[in-house]
Amino acid sequence: MKTFNTTGKCIPSLHYMVDISHQVEAAAQLVRGGNYFCINRGRQFGKTTTLSVLKNKLDNEGYSVFSLSFEGLDDEVFSSLSRLLYVSMYMMQSCVEWGNVHNLSEESAAVLREFKDSDSGELSSMKYSKLIGTLCMTSKVVVFIDEVDYAGNHQEFVQFLGLLRENFLNRDNRPAYQSVVLAGVYDVKNLKLKLRPDDQHMYNSPWNIAVPFDTDMCLPAQGIADMLSEYMSDHKLQFDNISVARMIFDYTSGYPFLVSRICQIIDTCNYSWDKDGVLRATHDLLVERNTLFDDMVKKLNEYPQLKDLLKAILFEGKKRSFYTDEKYLQIGVMFNFIKNDYGNVAIVCRLVETRLYNLFIGENETARIFDMGQQDKNSFICDGHIDMRLLLERFCWHFNEIYNPEKDEEFLERNGRMIFLTYLRPIINGVGNYYCEAQTRDMTRTDVIIDYLGKQYVVELKIWRGNAYNERGEKQLSDYLDYYNLNTGYMISFCFNKNKKSGINEVVIGDKIIIEAIV
Repeated sequence: MKTFNTTGKCIPSLHYMVDISHQVEAAAQLVRGGNYFCINRGRQFGKTTTLSVLKNKLDNEGYSVFSLSFEGLDDEVFSSLSRLLYVSMYMMQSCVEWGNVHNLSEESAAVLREFKDSDSGELSSMKYSKLIGTLCMTSKVVVFIDEVDYAGNHQEFVQFLGLLRENFLNRDNRPAYQSVVLAGVYDVKNLKLKLRPDDQHMYNSPWNIAVPFDTDMCLPAQGIADMLSEYMSDHKLQFDNISVARMIFDYTSGYPFLVSRICQIIDTCNYSWDKDGVLRATHDLLVERNTLFDDMVKKLNEYPQLKDLLKAILFEGKKRSFYTDEKYLQIGVMFNFIKNDYGNVAIVCRLVETRLYNLFIGENETARIFDMGQQDKNSFICDGHIDMRLLLERFCWHFNEIYNPEKDEEFLERNGRMIFLTYLRPIINGVGNYYCEAQTRDMTRTDVIIDYLGKQYVVELKIWRGNAYNERGEKQLSDYLDYYNLNTGYMISFCFNKNKKSGINEVVIGDKIIIEAIV
């Protein structure tokens, strides 16, 4: 029976998969047009799976597809260009030996056999180009090179790409590959290389012949629902696959690894295929170690500008225009934890956003407010419910005890939301989870949705801007509660008016109750 897969490529006969035919067809059209291109996406975004399905499609269309990977190659392979050319040709010959290449003419196969017989260990640029020309005279040859990032710091790789580029530009005079497809995280068109021993760096563009591959590779909600329908049929289960798929999409925005991992956790842990099961799976996912989150932390430490920007977006609600020339933004996009959202920097999905909140708040665990949350934790939980009114009361008391709004107004206005989330984290840690609604976040308000043992609580955090503004906020929160089918909501207003009256108020708006804390 099929399983959900989160390691290596997905195989349709073995794994539950969302239909990716739209992105495969988009790539196939580029191959048919004789284009060379790159599939650049973040870690675990389905690049290798896409290449695998694309190969099957092209095999059926009469192409001879060679699937190569640079993963795990020794540095010795990059000792010289002639050595790299020999190894790449040897890998192609091995593909034929293993029966992985179809539609190859006898004349083309003979070229590779003759190459194997030579076995010199090196291959000059001229001989390589001649071999490729002869190989492609009677076969439509397509070459996939996966995991090109492993070659990214070698000058010989740039020279290799330059040779492919030269053959491409001269293919009106001699045959060349029908198409070359590179796959990796980094954009090979702007490959950064260490070219001198004095550690000077420069940018080369050895692959400026590549056409863009901009097809959306995120998995759509309907595609997730169709995959779950197959799972239901196989396991003879009944659940609302459409609503479960929608919820998974809301948390992941269709990030392939995150979608598969949530489904995998629900399946292997025997969680229910409903809202509660999805919430439990997202909680498990957020606390585990995996390559995606590890890479994210590593890149934030390498690029402090990116880290500071994300903190400002998350905790201060700031908007930041997206400038494609800024290197640290390019890194965030390449590793798929930020995106260009209509000209503004945005975090790629709710799960990544929550993981960032946890990371940044974790760096603040030495703060007194975190200790207070740890001490108060058991006071708020009763029969699986959070006593949110009591939680807000205690937070108000600690906030006014620890901080001085009259002296630290600017600091508190910037960091009030971080202070509350730092207090909240130890209270729900290990059992519950939270996320901040990106659509309502700005410099004056943030809506926090707390998930705890299948129950949800909505808390609006906002800066006090007068009674009229406050009344509008209460109405907005009331409307927001309708979306979550809740009757009670909570609000924390950070007010820096010297004449303010701190404490808890209860406001009734229609059939909704708003419990507001003013600090």
